Amino acid sequence: MLRAGRLPAAAPPQWHRGLTVVAVVSLFIGTRDLWTRATASHPAAAAIVTVCYAGILTCGVLALSVRGRRALARVDLAVLGLAITLVICQYWLDHAGSDEGVLTAQAANAILHGRPVYGQPWPWLFGTPKAGVTKTMSGGADYTYAYPPLTALIAAPVHAVVHSTAAATLVTTAALLIGTVALWVLLPAPWRPAVTAVCLGFGLLPGYARSGYPAVVALAFLVPVVVRWPDTGAGGRLGRYGVFRAVCLGAACASQQLAWFLVPFLLIGIHAVRRGELGGRAALGVTARYAGTALLTWAALNAYFAADGFHGWLDGSLLPLTQGAILHGQGAMGISYYFTDGSSRLDFYSYASVLLLLGLLGATLLFVRRLGPALTVLPWLPFYLATRSQDGYFLLMTPLWLAAAATVPASALATAWRPMVPRVRSYRAKAVVATVLVVPSLLCLTVAAASPAPLRMTVTPRLADRPHRGITSVRVHAVNTTGHPLSPHFASRTGQGASGWWTIRSGPHTIAPHASASYLVSPPGGFRRLPRNGARFYLIAVSDKPMTITTAALPSAGHGGGPR
Repeated sequence: MLRAGRLPAAAPPQWHRGLTVVAVVSLFIGTRDLWTRATASHPAAAAIVTVCYAGILTCGVLALSVRGRRALARVDLAVLGLAITLVICQYWLDHAGSDEGVLTAQAANAILHGRPVYGQPWPWLFGTPKAGVTKTMSGGADYTYAYPPLTALIAAPVHAVVHSTAAATLVTTAALLIGTVALWVLLPAPWRPAVTAVCLGFGLLPGYARSGYPAVVALAFLVPVVVRWPDTGAGGRLGRYGVFRAVCLGAACASQQLAWFLVPFLLIGIHAVRRGELGGRAALGVTARYAGTALLTWAALNAYFAADGFHGWLDGSLLPLTQGAILHGQGAMGISYYFTDGSSRLDFYSYASVLLLLGLLGATLLFVRRLGPALTVLPWLPFYLATRSQDGYFLLMTPLWLAAAATVPASALATAWRPMVPRVRSYRAKAVVATVLVVPSLLCLTVAAASPAPLRMTVTPRLADRPHRGITSVRVHAVNTTGHPLSPHFASRTGQGASGWWTIRSGPHTIAPHASASYLVSPPGGFRRLPRNGARFYLIAVSDKPMTITTAALPSAGHGGGPR
C-alpha cells in the first residue's frame, strides 16, 4: 500500500530491461580467461574478478526485478562500474601492446628527446609475437610511425614516468574508458546499458585499447561529435558546444586516419540539415565555420611535426594509404588471396574502394533524409573493398553506430535539404540513381576478382626432417602470362597471414612479359616446418608495380612432394 501523496515509480520499458540483461551477460565474455590468467600470476586481480562475478550475478537479478526507472538506472551504473573494473584488471595483466602500441611508445619517446618521429625506421621494435611487421608488396616492410601525432603527444608525458610500451597502452585504455563514460552520459538512460556492452562488455574494443591502437583515441574524440550531430549549428550559431564538437573532430583527425573518412559525410549531413532550416548562404557559413575550427585544431596539433620535417610528416601521415601493404583482412580481397590462384589486377580493389567512397558520398548528398541516420556507418563500407580490409576498420567505430541509433532519428532529418534532380522523384528512379552511383565500384571489383593469376607457377619443394618434417627450399618455375614485366617476391602462408619474405637464392629480378624464369627460394632461417593436421600450405608470389599475387599449393605434413 502506497503512502499518501506518493506516486508509484514509473516502470521502465521492457526493452530497457532487455538491454541491461544483455550488458550484464556481455561481462561474462573473456572473464573466465582473465580469472584463469590472474590466478597464476596476480592473485589480487583474481580476487577482484571473483568479486565481479558476484556483482554480475547480482545485477542480473536486479535487472529483472527492480520496478522503477531510477532503480534500473542505478543497476546500469553498477554494470558500467563492473565493466570498467574488469577492463582495468585486463590491462593489469596484459599491457605490452602490439605493433601499434610499440610504435606509439617509441614515437612518444622520440618526442620527449626531441628526435624526429616520422620517416625513422625502428626495426628493432618488431619480431616478437605481438609486434608484427607490415610487409609491403615490393618485398620490404614498414618499420616507421604511420599515424597522426596526437596519440604519441598524449603518451609522451606518460612515457616520461612509465618507460615502456605501457605508456601508449595506458593512454588508449584510458581513452576507451573516458569515451565510454562520455557516451554513457550523453545517451538517453534506456540506451546506456548498450553502451556498456558495445564499448566494454564484448571484449573487442578493450583488446584494441590494450594493444595501443591510436584509433581508440580517435573514437573517444568522435563521441561528442556524432551524438545528436544534426543539432550542430542550429539557428546559424555554433555556440560553445558546437565549437567543442569541431575541436574534438580536429583532434580525432590528428589521432588516427579513420576519422578522416567520417569528415565529408558529416559535413554533407550538417550542411543539409542547416540548409533546410536556414537557407543556402547561412548553412554554408555555419558549416564552413565548423569545418574551419576542426581544420585549425588539426593543423595546430600537427604544426610542430610539419615544421620539423614536412615531407617526412606528410609521407608518414599518408603512409597507410600509400605504402602498398600486402593483402590482409576479411573483405572482398579474400577472393584473390584465399579462394583463387591470385589476380593480375589487384589495383582494381583500391579503385573499387575509392569509387565506392565517392558513390556513397554522392548518395548521401542526394538522399540525406534516408541515409543521414546511417552516416556513422557509411564511411567504413569502402574498406570492405580495399586491399587492407581487416575487421578492425569496421568494429573500432561501432560505438558511433550506437550513438546515431540513440540520438539521430529519421525525424531529425525530415526537413534536411536535398538537391532536386530532374525526373528523380519516384522510388524506382531513386533506386536507379543509387545503383548508378555504385556500379563503377562493382565493375572494378569484378575486374580485380575475375582477373587470373599473372604467373603460372610450378613448385618443387625440397623436404627434410630435422627433427620435424619441413621445407628447406623450393624450386619455382614461373611463366609471366601478362603484358607487363613482373618482379616477384615470395612468401608462404597457412592461413590469413603471410610469413616473412623468402630469400631468392637464384633467379632473375624481373620476368619479362610472356617470358619464363626459374627461381630457387628458401624460407627465413633456412627451414619452414610443414603444418600439421592437413592444414593448407601455400607459396605466394607478389609484385608491386603492377600489384599482383599468385598462389601455388605446397605439401603439408603427411603429404609427399619434392625430392629430399
